[in-house]
Amino acid sequence: QVQLVESGGGLVQAGGSLRLSCAASGRTFSSYAMGWFRQAPGKEREFVAAISWSGTSTYYKDSLKGRFTISRDNAKNTVYLQMNSLKPEDTAVYYCAADLDRNRLRIGNPSYWGQGTQVTVAS
Repeated sequence: QVQLVESGGGLVQAGGSLRLSCAASGRTFSSYAMGWFRQAPGKEREFVAAISWSGTSTYYKDSLKGRFTISRDNAKNTVYLQMNSLKPEDTAVYYCAADLDRNRLRIGNPSYWGQGTQVTVAS
């Protein structure tokens, strides 16, 4: 079993930056692919980014590529999402996710979800 706890969300003005963290606990964290999803009010949950267990492969929603960066520190059992040049449309609840299969995670069916952290971008 894997437990995921997000932190780092908050209010930021447009154009600003924010870094989200996801602390994981449980068996063999380093073997899991990790990712981030988000859900805005009234909209469907969407894929944001993912990273392989080794950290050598990363994947992004096309429209976010270049602004968002996912990384992980297996020694700290933590995955990060660095968000730059934030826009009001980035406002959403951001969820951390984990799965042994990175492809299953990318299509939106991860085995584990965090509780989410609110990110609000003010114009």
